[in-house]
Amino acid sequence: MLNINSYTNDLQPNIETKFTYSSNDLLFKKGLLTINESNLLNKSKDKIKINSKRLEISIIGLGYVGSVSCACFSSLGHQVIGVDPDTNKVDAIAAGNSPIIEPNLGSLLERAYDSKNLTATSNIENAISSSNITLVSVGTPSNKDGSCDLSYLKNATKQIAQSLAKKHHYHLIVFRSTVPPTTTKNILIPILEQYSSKKLGQDFGICFNPEFLREGTAIDDFYHPPKTVIGAIDDKSAAYASRLYQCVDKNIIITSIEAAEFVKYIDNTWHALKVSFANEVGRLCKAMHVDSHEVMNMFLKDEKLNISPNYLKPGFAFGGSCLPKDTRGIVNMAKQKQVNIPIIKHINQSNYFHIEHTIQLINNLAVSHVGIVGLTFKSDTGDLRESPSLELLKRLLTAGYSVQFYDPNIHSFQVLDIDSNMNKKLNEARCNNVIELVKNNHAIVITHKKNYTEQIVRMSSPDKHIIDVVHLKKSIRNRANYHGLCW
Repeated sequence: MLNINSYTNDLQPNIETKFTYSSNDLLFKKGLLTINESNLLNKSKDKIKINSKRLEISIIGLGYVGSVSCACFSSLGHQVIGVDPDTNKVDAIAAGNSPIIEPNLGSLLERAYDSKNLTATSNIENAISSSNITLVSVGTPSNKDGSCDLSYLKNATKQIAQSLAKKHHYHLIVFRSTVPPTTTKNILIPILEQYSSKKLGQDFGICFNPEFLREGTAIDDFYHPPKTVIGAIDDKSAAYASRLYQCVDKNIIITSIEAAEFVKYIDNTWHALKVSFANEVGRLCKAMHVDSHEVMNMFLKDEKLNISPNYLKPGFAFGGSCLPKDTRGIVNMAKQKQVNIPIIKHINQSNYFHIEHTIQLINNLAVSHVGIVGLTFKSDTGDLRESPSLELLKRLLTAGYSVQFYDPNIHSFQVLDIDSNMNKKLNEARCNNVIELVKNNHAIVITHKKNYTEQIVRMSSPDKHIIDVVHLKKSIRNRANYHGLCW
């Protein structure tokens, strides 16, 4: 377990803290916050406490994220140095002026200038030597092929490394630029080690801290973040990085660097999907002469299923009587009204591909006998309508596999397919004994998460392949010959 307090003595501030107030109202009375800024801070139930242990922070990149970070970290009482090769940005920050348009940013920068908490320079070496923590927020624009242009980030990292070579104290580098997973470990850390001749973990630490600042509400987002994610190379790095946000977030998420790198992409893709989905709904509603906002307002009222974590964990394909049918129904409505809805149109196609992915995983194992645990579209039901497990069974039988299934809710002969020959094969594939299922098959596909599922896995010898499409508990996932569907 991470012990943040065990590392606090290693990174002592050189300057006595100026801000020791625990109330934002006091800050306002002292002239350190404007009315709007004070109101922003006071929105939370637990008022932000100004840091009593001042950090010395350098922020490389004075674009949108860097400028906002300079202002906000300065407002928390830290000593901040902004760094950018663009002298216009440097001059603006150094004079307490905002280089970008963002509500409340200008006044925060002015207060930082007046309190002498914020300076700016184009000299990375001076900034590194005068700080203990460096935040890197340089641009990573798209290349023509859609890949991430890392040239600015690699150049900044090289300069940081060359500056670290002249330091004799531990330094933390926190990358914030949006990058593909493994970029930090495979590209940035090697650059740091090569040009600094320093040892990771001993001479310097590394974290990845994605930002979630929205233009127009960035100041509020900083003080009241939706989440704070720190991907760390080790506990020491995580502890130091956590000190940056201990005043604004009590629930900091500590994770791997790769997960922290990826979550920003997932967040933004999800947001893009939501916008596009709502717009497709809007186009179809208009064609059907229905008020789209009235529909979506009702949709948003459901926080148990619609606006919740439900259905957002990777697993097997969906089935049942509703999702496939209703998705096809909407696609048909759009076709009749000549409304183009490419996202919704391809939902069922994506779902079907997930079954294909499962079959490919089985094909790669080079086995001939496969057992399926669970045939209904989900556990605790006898509903087989559009069950992905049933479709998997059909596809495997058609491909020539010897297949058996076990499902305690399928007791006797049922009509499993309208084709009589396939129906006979499917019913003959039933196995009423879990011992036989394990004994007769080389691979076991788990599609239901039940007590009998764990029993089957425990009974399986180490040479049996376990194919998990429902994300079983960790003790099962650690066994030999375990294969997760998409994890």
